Amino acid sequence: MTLDFATEEIRKRVEHASPLGATLKIAFDAGSVYIDGTGEKHIVSNDEKEANCTIKTTLDTFEKMGTGDLNPMTAVMTGLIRIEGDMGVAMRAQSFLS
Repeated sequence: MTLDFATEEIRKRVEHASPLGATLKIAFDAGSVYIDGTGEKHIVSNDEKEANCTIKTTLDTFEKMGTGDLNPMTAVMTGLIRIEGDMGVAMRAQSFLS
């Protein structure tokens, strides 16, 4: 999986989701996906900005969660995903990230 593919996948997933009311950055090993959910709809980019919550993982881990080969909670508990900042944002984003 590439960063461009992950960005487009996330863009599709958030298209119909309710706005987070916050910003979220998913920091992959190959770059970041920034989700601005403060407006009426999510804006997804590859900007390197500060966010209310940052989720750190690898593209491989993200792909495994997307295919169902890895449970997101297991990934957090085993350290494959690290969450910094507002945990509430991460919880709200769970619906479109897994």
